[in-house]
Amino acid sequence: MQATFGSILCFILVTLAPAPLWPQDPSPAIDPVALVRRATQHSLDAVRTHRALRYFLRKIDGQRDTTKDIIETSQGDVARLVAVNGQPLSAEANQAELDRLNTLANHPEIQEHRRQREQKDADRVNRLMRLLPDAFVYRFEGMVDGAGGPCYRLSFSPNPNFAPSDVEASIFRGMAGEVWIDQVEERLTRLDAHLIANVDFGWGIIGKLEKGGTILLEQGDIGGSDWELTELKVNMRGKALMVKSLNFQITEQASHFSVIPPGVDYRGAIQLLEKSGEPSRP
Repeated sequence: MQATFGSILCFILVTLAPAPLWPQDPSPAIDPVALVRRATQHSLDAVRTHRALRYFLRKIDGQRDTTKDIIETSQGDVARLVAVNGQPLSAEANQAELDRLNTLANHPEIQEHRRQREQKDADRVNRLMRLLPDAFVYRFEGMVDGAGGPCYRLSFSPNPNFAPSDVEASIFRGMAGEVWIDQVEERLTRLDAHLIANVDFGWGIIGKLEKGGTILLEQGDIGGSDWELTELKVNMRGKALMVKSLNFQITEQASHFSVIPPGVDYRGAIQLLEKSGEPSRP
């Protein structure tokens, strides 16, 4: 799923709404930066043991509300549109999806292009994640009750000593917010951030994101110690090439995760998708 959310994750990080705190016993002796460094490394290490998954992704973007059935493979993700505005596809639209999947099966070069794009996004996200411990100043704010148990609650603000190496990393100089880290697993469970200043970006185009934009990210253990992104909300405005207006209002929710047997390639994933047209329920 990392690849699915990869492009959006490149905008990343921003402030939490007030959260119920655990009883305020004496604060544990923790080093916030070291904690973030461990949580970041745990996330990067998990990529090597990640199991291919099948899940459903609902995306609300402007006027579109779509649900896709997605299967991960070593040759890239394969997706089938199964619902629009919460309703199953019409017979005509469903046939169009089957025709598209058939074309994809017969043209591996299309899938390879997708795989390369996903890998590029994943590499970008991983590179930015490695910068998190040094890009911000962190402060321990207390303990909070997360979905999976107690979490460390940290606030963050730009580190004045951080020197971005490129335009992409410079976005960190305009962000502040809070992050929750699971106490037991030391994995990031929630990140809520906002832009405190206009920031430039260069993800294929040159532009500027405006102060006030927000991002909310949540992830959790879906079983077997696999941590996956389950919700992402982006609300940002800006300009591309300093002329064209940009408006990112995106909500993505992932659910119904299941593990795909080893060895399923992208054509095998297509066959699995062709056998089901609607999300199954647990």
